[in-house]
Amino acid sequence: MQCSWKAVLLLALASIAIQYTAIRTFTAKSFHTCPGLAEAGLAERLCEEGPTFAYNLSRKTHILILATTRSGSSFVGQLFNQHLDVFYLFEPLYHVQNTLIPRFTQGKSPADRRVMLGASRDLLRSLYDCDLYFLENYIKPPPVNHTTDRIFRRGASRVLCSRPVCDPPGSADLVLEEGDCVRKCGLLNLTVAAEACRERSHVAIKTVRVPEVNDLRALVEDPRLNLKVIQLVRDPRGILASRSETFRDTYRLWRLWYGTGRKPYNLDVTQLTTVCEDFSNSVSTGLTRPPWLKGKYMLVRYEDLARNPMKKTEEIYGFLGIPLDSHVARWIQNNTRGDPTLGKHKYGTVRNSAATAEKWRFRLSYDIVAFAQNACQRVLAQLGYKLATSEEELKNPSISLVEERDFRPFS
Repeated sequence: MQCSWKAVLLLALASIAIQYTAIRTFTAKSFHTCPGLAEAGLAERLCEEGPTFAYNLSRKTHILILATTRSGSSFVGQLFNQHLDVFYLFEPLYHVQNTLIPRFTQGKSPADRRVMLGASRDLLRSLYDCDLYFLENYIKPPPVNHTTDRIFRRGASRVLCSRPVCDPPGSADLVLEEGDCVRKCGLLNLTVAAEACRERSHVAIKTVRVPEVNDLRALVEDPRLNLKVIQLVRDPRGILASRSETFRDTYRLWRLWYGTGRKPYNLDVTQLTTVCEDFSNSVSTGLTRPPWLKGKYMLVRYEDLARNPMKKTEEIYGFLGIPLDSHVARWIQNNTRGDPTLGKHKYGTVRNSAATAEKWRFRLSYDIVAFAQNACQRVLAQLGYKLATSEEELKNPSISLVEERDFRPFS
């Protein structure tokens, strides 16, 4: 009889152990499944040792600005960075791309894309939970005692450049410019930064490294997040002009075409068509309003924001259900009516926003514009961008090339 009781007791204890293991595996590891790291053959120490995460019981709003390079995303990011109750990160997925994707492939192969997207989703989940330690997987050289000087564009995040994360000399209310932040703040302590993140009610992240909104479906549907996607789009002709000016070496052949009037035979047209295809695919998903995006998606044209920055910002915050901070309103007043020559940094945001949105019309020749219009005809129509039918029409600023469209949030 005694042996029988012992056997029953052992079975009961084994059952409890199995259930505990299963529950712990689901709650902890399901939040940190790391396909990006696994496929890249990297260590999964932080995935294995990560803490158990609860559901998003506080309903903290998680914001993702989905954009492409030179579409106005730095400007939109500042609309959240200036809010005192928002923890904002500028392009943390840069670290994923820089670590996992070989420079010579530029992430263009399907395998590279799968690795990048898998790791990006894992990192975004962690960052939205203020788990900044997970970022250490992708920082080179690795942080020591959770401190590093290698965070990409740290200075673009107000929280990371102010107390208590940074303790610069001077007034407690001092707001450092980006260059001063890197110089005066010293090493970034990720433990202190994570605490500052947890003290904010919302987390906003800007990225140009996720091609389409479909790539975010797993995050949008994750019940532990309250993710809302702001998809920022811009006229592809304006993006091409801005990239040609900013990345002069990479877009050298486009500049050669403009200078000589002759299209180079070896022109890399994917520098234009990839933008148009990604926009078109993503917008097609968003505008068909699938159930999984309900209440989670808002399409914003850069041109609408540039022409009416305060009105559009109020609409964005209304969609998010977050009160508009007076610091945001003040920043808009100070940064949308200025002289663009004052913004020396290529990613600067001080400018006359309405004039900036139209500048591309005088930076591209009509034959380049005509080529772009033919290559991107579908997305131009989807987003309400008009075709310029002549050189005269292109260069006449009194003729608008932006249709009046009301892209209401999907609520």
